Amino acid sequence: MLTATEEDWYTEYLAPVLAIKVVDGLDEAIAHINQYGSHHTDAIVTENYTKARRFLAEVDSSSVMVNASTRFADGFEYGLGAEIGISTDKIHARGPVGLEGLTSQKWIVLGDGQIRQ
Repeated sequence: MLTATEEDWYTEYLAPVLAIKVVDGLDEAIAHINQYGSHHTDAIVTENYTKARRFLAEVDSSSVMVNASTRFADGFEYGLGAEIGISTDKIHARGPVGLEGLTSQKWIVLGDGQIRQ
């Protein structure tokens, strides 16, 4: 086991590798996620409804989850059909753009320990 470094927070491993940071509280956790995260999917496990609501509001990711597996972040699971790609950009339209092209979505998943198998 190695101690994680700041470089680890910027690295997307394509292998079963974990880089874990222990934080002092919710403020530090949200700041760390917003600075180093992929902005794709993040989750919190908590029984504190107030902290869960704050996490949902302040984490800048396309999918945020409470007490549910991040494996639910999938186009098919969201009812969008087969997933053909992903984007963490907020605006990614090109050419003539209507209102729909200027709208980004944030998916919120509330669970009670569910996992996707």
